[in-house]
Order: sequence, then C-alpha cells, then structure tokens
Amino acid sequence: MKSFDYFVNRRKFLQSVGITAGALSVKPVAWAQGRKEVSIAGKRIKTVDIHAHASIQNVEEVIRGTELERRIGGPRLLDPSRLVMMNEWGIDVSAISANQYWWYRTDDRSLAADVVRVQDEGFAAWCEEYPDRFVALTSVALQFPDLAAEQLDYAVNELGFRGASMGGHVNGVVPAGPEYDEFWAKAEELDVPIFVHPAGSDNIIQEGALDYAGDLGNIIGNPLETTFFISRLILDGTLDRFPGLKICGAHGGGYLPSYFGRTDVACDAAGGPSINAQGEFIGNAPIQADDCRNQKPPREYLRTQIFADSMVFSDEGLRHLVAEMGPSQVVYGTDMPLGWPDTMDLIINSSYLNNAEKEAILGGNLIRLLRIDRAI
Repeated sequence: MKSFDYFVNRRKFLQSVGITAGALSVKPVAWAQGRKEVSIAGKRIKTVDIHAHASIQNVEEVIRGTELERRIGGPRLLDPSRLVMMNEWGIDVSAISANQYWWYRTDDRSLAADVVRVQDEGFAAWCEEYPDRFVALTSVALQFPDLAAEQLDYAVNELGFRGASMGGHVNGVVPAGPEYDEFWAKAEELDVPIFVHPAGSDNIIQEGALDYAGDLGNIIGNPLETTFFISRLILDGTLDRFPGLKICGAHGGGYLPSYFGRTDVACDAAGGPSINAQGEFIGNAPIQADDCRNQKPPREYLRTQIFADSMVFSDEGLRHLVAEMGPSQVVYGTDMPLGWPDTMDLIINSSYLNNAEKEAILGGNLIRLLRIDRAI
C-alpha cells in the first residue's frame, strides 16, 4: 500500500511537468459508447493487447536544448481516440509502452533518468484515469544497467507497472552479456515480463542496405533484430543465468519461430539430443556449434521463457507460430495505433485452436503474465 506522502509527492511531480489527471481525462461520451464485446462459444472473454505504442508530450520539456531534442507527437500520443479504437476492436485492456528508445543515445545519466521518469509518470497518470482499460510497461535507460534496474523497481513497486519494454540492442550492443545482469536480475526478482520491440536492425545490417521500396527496415529489419536478440539470450546463456526471466518478442517473435529447427540442431546444449521432423529429440546432432552456452535444448526456452505476439497476419502463420511455441507462449498484439491489421479474427476463427487456447491467446496468457484482474 502506497503512503499518503507518496501520493502527495507524486502529485507535485506531475504538476511540475504539467501532467494532471484532469489534463488526461475525457468525457465518457467521447469513448464509452459502442464498445465491442468479444465472446467465444457464448462466453464473454477479456482481451489484452501487449503491443500498444504510446508517448507523453511533456517529455519535450525535458529534452529541449539537449542532444536528444525532438518533437514528441503523432498518433502515439494518448488521447480519447485510443479508447475509441480499443472499443471498436474489442480490446478490454491495453499494455502501453514507449518503444522508440531514442534516449539510449545519451551518455548523460541524469538526462536519461529524467526522460524515463517523466514518461513513466505520464503513463501512470493515464492508467490511474482508466484503471480498468490500461496497464503500463516502463522503457528504462538500458545504457546504464544499474539505473535501468532502479527504474524498473520504481515503476513496478511505486507506479504499479507490469513490466518493461526495450529495444533489441543498446547502441549496437545486444544486452546479453554479464554487464547487463543487474537489470535482468531485477526483472527476474520482480517476476515481470520484458517486451522487446525492434527498430530496423541497424545493429546488424550495414547502413543503407534496406533503403528500398516497401519500408524494408520495418518489414525485414524489425523481425530480424528480434530474432537476433532472442537468439543471443538463448545461446549466450542469459536465460540460463536467469531462469525466471520472461521475454516477449514483438511481431510474432521475429523470424525465430519460423526456422527454429536450425537453432535446435546447431546448439542443442553441447552435443545433446537432436530432433526429428516432429520436433522430438532423437539423438546427437550431426552439426554442433561449439561456442553455444545454452544449457538446455533451445526449444525448451521457446516453450517456457519466450513469448511472441500474434502479429503474423495469416492463418497459416498463426498456426505455425502456435505449433512451434505452444498456445501458452503466444499473446495478442496489435501495434496500435499504427495501422496494422488486427489478428483477433484469425485467432477466434482458427480451426486448430480449441476455445480454451483462443481465450488464452486473446487475454488469458497476458492476464497471468501482467497480473491483470480477470474480472470483466
């Protein structure tokens, strides 16, 4: 239970950056009407979205005149239209996060701390205004792993956040090495998930390589960055050092679930059993990469510590994702409000999922991971 002093101090802080509950409030008539309710086999279910972009305009005040100065605007800003969209799509709860991570660039620790704090306080005010519709993930300053651990602790224990969001690299470095262990240890201690959102694979692909028609940095680069990041966490031994860690990859987990058998064969826990066409382990691998540090067959992480959102956009893509990872590891994601197709109908109408699995993917898995009230 938070103390009275905490709320008083927090109110003063919000006012100092121009954020008040009143500034974020909207009249109920602007968004409460026409809310779609989702049911499966006649049962009303609670839907939860892990992949919801958001930003707080007051961050502009923090970064004005600094190396990070930029405009904070566009569709990511929280306003009544977000609730209207959620109602139209049938989304009961949205897990909002700021996931562009431009603040990773600064080596000014104080500036990075202020950016994240103002951002998080803004999200907290919004969630307090609509506690039954929103939860938040903090986006910590991971270039300072100790600060990131402190920010995560504050966000979860003081602001009521449900986890964190992060990029697939920190200024070109994938945070899989021991220098980032303080942050991973805190995430494991708090038992909160980390949502990974990529930014075009600029840590992997040479500059300009994807500058072609079709927004290839997004279409190809984003899933590649997520694939590389999660692979590093497995093969560098990060997930073994922190067996309670839970990682959710945006955009269907990148390409990782699409060709995971290759990872199984090459890094099957130091010469352990390989797999057959059914994904069963049957014998020693014919090819073994001798520098893999994972202590278990890679598929065990894919089915326990790794999650993926549902943004694969085709019936066969969703079927394969669930077949590789299991229905307990797939969660509903929309990329709201950035205009991508919704996958809710794919999940509801799928012939390969039973009703319990559909409910789990659309909300149940995230209700458990994010500790959301099951009541509708």
